[in-house]
Amino acid sequence: MASDKSPFSSTTAFCPRCGSILPLLQEFGSVKCYTCKTYYDAENFSDLKFHYTINFNTVSVTNEATLNTDGPEGPVVERRCPKCGNDKMSYATLQLRSADEGQTVFYTCISCKYKETENS
Repeated sequence: MASDKSPFSSTTAFCPRCGSILPLLQEFGSVKCYTCKTYYDAENFSDLKFHYTINFNTVSVTNEATLNTDGPEGPVVERRCPKCGNDKMSYATLQLRSADEGQTVFYTCISCKYKETENS
């Protein structure tokens, strides 16, 4: 690394001269600090290791006695079901079309479980 005296003490992920984060080493060669423009040799990064932890949702086993299928499938709004006439439906939204268009709303009757969609 650079031999200049530094006010910073840092790991190899940060520039010891100015303290800003260094770009990732893409190829063999050198790394240039974006802030102070100091170059560092690739050998300085040979012991740098990254560890990643990816946590997934756990699968829980539920038996049919604890599974509640009678309740609504989401937030409830006042909307008349076209099938049974009930005035309450639950809803969920998804962005199925392009980002500059509205979202799709999925309604479910809390009485007869009839489903319908609306593009907003």
